[in-house]
Amino acid sequence: MPQIEPPVLRTPRTRLRPLERSDIADRARCGDDPEIMRMFGAPPTADTAGPITLRAAEAWFLEVTAESDATHWAIEFAGRFIGTARLHSIIPADRRARYAVGILDRDAIGLGLGTEVTLAILRHGFQTLNLHRIDLRVLAYNDRAIRCYLRCGFVEEGRERDAALVGGHWYDDVMMSILEHEWSPRTPR
Repeated sequence: MPQIEPPVLRTPRTRLRPLERSDIADRARCGDDPEIMRMFGAPPTADTAGPITLRAAEAWFLEVTAESDATHWAIEFAGRFIGTARLHSIIPADRRARYAVGILDRDAIGLGLGTEVTLAILRHGFQTLNLHRIDLRVLAYNDRAIRCYLRCGFVEEGRERDAALVGGHWYDDVMMSILEHEWSPRTPR
């Protein structure tokens, strides 16, 4: 099944749009910041700091755009690509999907953009796609992301203990969800 083309969504400071080949250069510029990559479960290594090659960014682009059963947005802030968000593992019969967001640009971290993006995608998921449930998984040490999800109305359902081996240590995955009757068009808490 081909990737589902996303509509353009707007927040007060971002534009969510389909990925474009022009995002490859910005993805290379964002690089693989060790702290950011650790939040995704990559082991922390000093040799991953800084920009990545255009070849590596293109490989990333091809992998992301080839993903089936997903609606994938580029996050644009101040006119440039800073990361991605997606609804994936979509099960139409159960009206459910899984959510993921990743801000890759160090300068865009801590500005509340993840909350804006998450609220826009929740609105799209519940109002346009008529989803009943949107869930996610997040590493237990990713406090910034967990705070964002809680502000947006997600609730913790449980933990999968020792689910991820990161840098030689085991960490839990926190499972969170929001149901259609728990969501309302709102500003973050």
